[in-house]
Amino acid sequence: MDYYENYNGLKDAFLSVKSKINYDNITIQKQRFHSKAYEILSGNSNYYCKDHNLDFPDNISFYNDIGTLDNELHIEDYLVEENRDFDYYILRPQNSTPTKKITFIFHGFNEKTWDKYLTWGKAICERTQSTIVFFPIAFHMHRAPQKWSEKKKMYELSEKRKKRFPNIINSSLSNVAISMRLHTMPQRFIWSGLQTYYDFIQFIENCKNGKYEWIDKDFSFNIFAYSIGGFLAEILKLTNYKDYFNETKVCLFCSGAVFNRLSPVSKFILDSEANVALYSFLVEHFDSFLKKDSLLNHYMGEDHYEGKVFHSMLDYHNMRTFRENLLKKAEKQFYAITLKQDHVIPSFEVVNTLKGANRDINIAVDELDFSHNHNHENPFPLNKNESEIINENFNLVFNKACNFFNN
Repeated sequence: MDYYENYNGLKDAFLSVKSKINYDNITIQKQRFHSKAYEILSGNSNYYCKDHNLDFPDNISFYNDIGTLDNELHIEDYLVEENRDFDYYILRPQNSTPTKKITFIFHGFNEKTWDKYLTWGKAICERTQSTIVFFPIAFHMHRAPQKWSEKKKMYELSEKRKKRFPNIINSSLSNVAISMRLHTMPQRFIWSGLQTYYDFIQFIENCKNGKYEWIDKDFSFNIFAYSIGGFLAEILKLTNYKDYFNETKVCLFCSGAVFNRLSPVSKFILDSEANVALYSFLVEHFDSFLKKDSLLNHYMGEDHYEGKVFHSMLDYHNMRTFRENLLKKAEKQFYAITLKQDHVIPSFEVVNTLKGANRDINIAVDELDFSHNHNHENPFPLNKNESEIINENFNLVFNKACNFFNN
């Protein structure tokens, strides 16, 4: 597979697809999805848990005064229409009957386009003969308002933010929208994560109920997850809602560590002020916030198992026995590929999480050391001077991933 040729061809094909288009030996489709889980987001005036028949009329939502609020960023999440109704993409072998095998691709944090993932999907499609579904995380990709990606506007906000916080590190036009939103309200990380979790379960149940003509109701599925997408994949797999994930294999690429072992400060991910606010909320003082916020406590405590699993993935030391017991039960169905030069999600932290503190969890972790120039955010850059070795390393990764799926 020629990485460069496919990258440009797939990118052009995705830009032109309206409902369905053929490219090479695959078909690309675009479908619409309506999220039923948006009601848990901030801005709702009446929170209700149907599973437990509970109202939360006194729910609190605090906001940090960061001094650079913007009306187009600081909006009620509940009202963002792009996050409620959005497109997802399917990539499948041409002329195939309703598929019985799906591989979902989960993307990284603060991603705005699927460009870099298209070749990944094509490689997995061809080497496993499965249909690929690119499933977006809440408020990422095209689930976020387009205004949050306007370069001129975001540049201006980033400059204001640098003046407000003169010691800030890695504030940029690429990350200022998500950084400001999470700095202002760190609990957004929890609520958007849970929304995506419930969206995915909704999608699986739609498939099982025969809602989509392109998929057989008797289907199986695996997950290829990159970066923060692996965090979502781990929670889904370990929760194993209604045993839907019994046979699901999860391949983690540049991913797998718990939240407080990540280093996400990057011009393309988060700035330092947002990272400090997130760490303070999710790790240092999370138990205190749970006592204050009845809605958060309900969803992240014992009442919702998915929230309990989510909670166990925030801090390496907190709930470690619970988390590691779950990982051990599913050890043969996880596989991780890490990069030695990855500074955002370091290999040794992936090992610490997946193999456990006592190294008694038998999850395979392959550490690779690419000789071409790369980083976490862009493991396969479009660098013609290194095209041969990049193509070789690309095939190495996806041969390993697909061998795991196929065996």
